[in-house]
Amino acid sequence: MVESIARVRHIRVTPQKARRVVDLVRGRQATEALAILKFAPQAASEPVYKLVASAIANARVKADASNEYLDEQDLFIAKAFVDEGTTLKRFQPRAQGRAFRINKRTSHITIVLATPDEASVAGVSKKKASK
Repeated sequence: MVESIARVRHIRVTPQKARRVVDLVRGRQATEALAILKFAPQAASEPVYKLVASAIANARVKADASNEYLDEQDLFIAKAFVDEGTTLKRFQPRAQGRAFRINKRTSHITIVLATPDEASVAGVSKKKASK
């Protein structure tokens, strides 16, 4: 019934490292994903944890606004993806007057939470929802 989206943009984590963390929780229950992210050793797990918590809060607000019942145990991560953001280009001085370019990459992370009956409409299979 409820689908909520949370996004964070221009976060200072490289997309490759953020995808490693997002792949851990894709398709899982939202509360289970929070537990996994809380103890994940990767640095990108903290912003992804906050993003999943924000998506849960968004679902709660959306359900309250439409007068629907929401059990947070039913929410699962229907979609999760990481896109490449802008790259900050910096220079480090090197020998003999040369310059060495440093690329500081950023990411756009998107998390979509849904309840299982909403997922069947969105095209996500029940097997993935129960995973």
